[in-house]
Amino acid sequence: MTSHDTPHDVAQLTSQQRIKAIIGASSGNLVEWFDFYIYSFCALYFSHAFFPSGNPTTQLLQTAGIFAAGFLMRPVGGWLFGRIADKYGRRQSMMISVLMMCGGSLMIAVLPTYETIGAFAPFLLLVARLFQGLSVGGEYGTSATYMSEVSESGKRGFFASFQYVTLIGGQLLALLVLVVLQQLLTLEELRAWGWRIPFVFGALAALVSLNLRKSLTETTTASERKDKDAGSLRGLLKHKRAFITVLGFTAGGSLVFYTFTTYMQKYLVNTAGMDTKTASAVMTCALLVYMILQPVFGALSDRIGRRTSMLFFGGLATLCVLPIMHALKDITSPYAAFGLIIIALAIISFYTSISGLIKAEMFPVEVRALGVGLSYAVANAMFGGSAEYVALQFKAWHVEEYFYWYVTVMCLISFIVAIRMPDPSRSGLLK
Repeated sequence: MTSHDTPHDVAQLTSQQRIKAIIGASSGNLVEWFDFYIYSFCALYFSHAFFPSGNPTTQLLQTAGIFAAGFLMRPVGGWLFGRIADKYGRRQSMMISVLMMCGGSLMIAVLPTYETIGAFAPFLLLVARLFQGLSVGGEYGTSATYMSEVSESGKRGFFASFQYVTLIGGQLLALLVLVVLQQLLTLEELRAWGWRIPFVFGALAALVSLNLRKSLTETTTASERKDKDAGSLRGLLKHKRAFITVLGFTAGGSLVFYTFTTYMQKYLVNTAGMDTKTASAVMTCALLVYMILQPVFGALSDRIGRRTSMLFFGGLATLCVLPIMHALKDITSPYAAFGLIIIALAIISFYTSISGLIKAEMFPVEVRALGVGLSYAVANAMFGGSAEYVALQFKAWHVEEYFYWYVTVMCLISFIVAIRMPDPSRSGLLK
């Protein structure tokens, strides 16, 4: 057993070493989400390269279908990497997941086009995307678990909040790289080869993160990893109540998160009639503020308690989603839109800042990464990944308001679950 396999290492880490561990764990999160989102942002420029020429909308739909397939792999990733993390160590799991994301990005960067290899082009794009979905599905549970375990008691909310800082940061970085490329290259260059650059950048960044993760201190012991229940579904089933609780509040949390982050830009353009560039500017500024809010709300949860934070999230979201969505529908001022979106994102921050931590506190060490990763990935794939599709479907049926009610009801379920959940400050399993 190596020196960083002992539990004393984690207990005796200095604040500086803990910060270094948080940076190492969250760096991979940043890279994973950058790579996952750059696909969505660059689809406009590369969809023609992988599908038969013809209708651009059909090409975009096929590209979006492959994006959705990445979401469907998340529960598999949550299970696979949760099992690896509980059975073979958190560090091992995080290194494999970032390496897999690196492989997926590199594969997309060098893929031959439909013109060169025919039907193999979209097939290989799908394979690369499935690898990325698997990887990002596994990344959340393991990095959330690791960051919760390595954080200092009394400051766990603050430290664990950096998971969403890097998650949003990955999204913003993907947007920034695309904006820079749009300034430097012509539309023809972007469509011909420019779209490959972000994928190369993502693959290189993954290698940097892999290097940082190599030196991380392992937070589990050899005896914990050898437990007969370690990383098994049988072991997880002994904690059904915790699993269902996490599913309950993640369903509402993921849905409202995706509604006010990824879908909101389309909503401002399609429903409020805002100019595309203005909507992009509003959302970029809003996401930047949202990212900065995470440590603030994480530190707040250390003062008021995790359960109280969850009650604030569930209660305020249930009351505010409907009026905010209604107000945004008829908005004309980008500043007013920004203000309303920030109110919504501040409410969501009660949940996102401690999302990984509160889940980690509910499961014992031998099934913690599996419990966090699988419950999150299932609820996220079902409710988060489908948010945009459901919203657009209701709009197509001319009953857009039903979507606002759908989000409100899911937030109400999160609130009820938060009322019924045990208080982690008294019964939490994170020692």
